[in-house]
Amino acid sequence: MKINSAGFRTLFAASAAAAVVVAAAGCGGSSNTGGSGYTGSIGPVNLSVDCPKTVVVQTDWYPEAEHGHLYQLLGPNPKIDASAKKVVGPLFDRGQYTGVDLEIRAGGPAIGNQSVTAQMYSDDSITLGYVDTDQAVQMSKNKPITAVMAPLDVSPQMIMWDPATYPQVKGIADLKNVDATVLYFEGTTWMSYLTGAGILNTQQVDASYDGTPANFVAAGGKKAQQGYASAEPQIYEEEVDGWKKPVKYQLLNDVGFPTYKSALSVRSGDLEKQSACLKKLVPVMQRGVADYAKSPETANKVILDAVKEYNTGWTYSERNAEYADQTMSQLKLVGNGTNNATVGDFDETRVQRIIDITTPIYAKQKTPVADGLTPDKVATNQFIDPSVGMN
Repeated sequence: MKINSAGFRTLFAASAAAAVVVAAAGCGGSSNTGGSGYTGSIGPVNLSVDCPKTVVVQTDWYPEAEHGHLYQLLGPNPKIDASAKKVVGPLFDRGQYTGVDLEIRAGGPAIGNQSVTAQMYSDDSITLGYVDTDQAVQMSKNKPITAVMAPLDVSPQMIMWDPATYPQVKGIADLKNVDATVLYFEGTTWMSYLTGAGILNTQQVDASYDGTPANFVAAGGKKAQQGYASAEPQIYEEEVDGWKKPVKYQLLNDVGFPTYKSALSVRSGDLEKQSACLKKLVPVMQRGVADYAKSPETANKVILDAVKEYNTGWTYSERNAEYADQTMSQLKLVGNGTNNATVGDFDETRVQRIIDITTPIYAKQKTPVADGLTPDKVATNQFIDPSVGMN
């Protein structure tokens, strides 16, 4: 079976969440690519005065469609550095050069499976990193992070099940009624929420999930499993030997865990000194989200080329990317914010909910959050351009 399933990404995310209190290993290092070498004229948005010569973004996994908004911003002839697992190119805003480069770094195994937060605190060349809201809350005391844009308005994290085995199950809560075993990776905060809220029973959840389809397939439909709506349904139906039939699922967002997945974030202590850059850069990145949703083909080609050249054993196909793009659109995982026409902004009520429901979980885990933590410390809309939205 080829190593493709987003279950491996799920495995990493849970591993990183469980290990965020461990000192950073310092993997990855600073950029040494020498830049893109692009020398074209700068367009109406000039980032060269206020931003680093190379804007470095640390992602949370290998290149994939969920990162497409970044690859959308790459100008001509981006360089793929297979040894360092990164792509560098001139940073463009709707066809115009901005005067700086963009470096997109792979995460997960590429950074020793440590969290993006730990990586950001071990390498100050990183401008922005992908950090989930619940992870930011967990690290708020010792490694505070502030999100400045949400590429995904709704998290694709979900639990899936076999509709043939459980035709009566319409959502996650129904899995409790049929006493279905739910496979998950140990250390996930959302599972502590689901069991703590009584949505699932502690007796029915199984933390033996290892990121592969083996256990789910062997159970013949009797077990449910965590995953990503933008990946596993297509992979299991079309690619997983021994399964190759539909699954049904419900998003964790829809059962009261509205985290912002992979929010673009900065070290909180750097927020003020980076503000001049972020004021110009964040709207460019908002436009990247909107433009990628309309026309993902060019960005996807770079993503696929990078995965191929990285040659890690993890594969990603044009079909995988196509399904992810379709699903992100259909489920509005990417879209305008709550009751507005703005892409990438944060709903303070959602952030507060994540603070409220995870604070006692982290206290029990002996990783207390910062005293008096408020939504504006975790995420801010101060750099968001409200006029940039999805048409």
